[in-house]
Amino acid sequence: MTPLLEVSDLRTHFTSFRGTRLVRAVDGISFTLNQGETLGLIGESGCGKTTTCMSIMGLLPPNAHIAGGRIAFEGEELTQKSSREMRRIRGASIAMILQDPMASLNPLFSIYRQVAEPAYYHQSMRGRSLRRRVQELLRSVRIPSPAQRMRDYPHQMSGGMRQRIVGAIALAGGPKLIIADEPTTNLDVTIQAQYLDLLKDLQRDTGVAIIFVTHNLGIVARMCDRMAVMYAGRIVEHGSVRNLFNGAKHPYTRALLGSIAKLGSKEPLYAIPGQPPNLARLPPGCAFHPRCTDATAQCAVEAPQETRFGECWTTRCWHAGAQPAKETYDHASA
Repeated sequence: MTPLLEVSDLRTHFTSFRGTRLVRAVDGISFTLNQGETLGLIGESGCGKTTTCMSIMGLLPPNAHIAGGRIAFEGEELTQKSSREMRRIRGASIAMILQDPMASLNPLFSIYRQVAEPAYYHQSMRGRSLRRRVQELLRSVRIPSPAQRMRDYPHQMSGGMRQRIVGAIALAGGPKLIIADEPTTNLDVTIQAQYLDLLKDLQRDTGVAIIFVTHNLGIVARMCDRMAVMYAGRIVEHGSVRNLFNGAKHPYTRALLGSIAKLGSKEPLYAIPGQPPNLARLPPGCAFHPRCTDATAQCAVEAPQETRFGECWTTRCWHAGAQPAKETYDHASA
């Protein structure tokens, strides 16, 4: 089966303001996504998750460019598309839900106008059919009294309702892929649970595929079929949620899983030592080795190659879940 989305060896680089420094924000990542599937893209802030999504959407800032690799959507190469061609794809085939709904919603336009725009532009709807479509979309994301609320403005709605409005806008063009970039960060726990249930219901009803960007592994366990763990611009482990939660091979993935609070446990939460590396000055070898308790001398000088465990499980680690050598790497002497 041909995947809906195929990202192969994607490399996205940023340049500094004066063009004197190169930052490899995304450094050779690969993954696929099938129709109706949910992929969790996880990792600490600054690991390249959002840059990956912006590369797919063709929304990189002026100081960034795709330096290599492929992004194939339904067999079409997106990296070769012009800005005009990408505008036709965004909203109609690929939509995005951003973290802060107030950064997506225009305070000067009514809810009706903002939800109607993708259907007007991509599906050529007009008049009564467009109004019915907007009401259907608002009803699908569980906005009460949609005929009345579509006359409102963003400031008249709660944070949870604004996030649902953003979801309705994403669905308005009938996309096959939705990229959700930490859409629940600004929601309280109760509203967050309702929103996640809403996304699952919408996915079941429409068959849309979802890339869910988050640092919350509880959400990944609830929402995703597969997960890709990113660190310093690379995917260090990729596999099914079940496999990675039950037996992660990479020490970074295990560290992230160890930081999850467990109900009834009195054990202190694990904290990963140190800070994520500066992407402009990555350490030699494995980028995680300065923070890794299992690192050996080899980790400090040689970048690990991808190790495969079955068809859909890959890890970038010299030890790949095995016990490290007795002579471990001395961080203090580095």
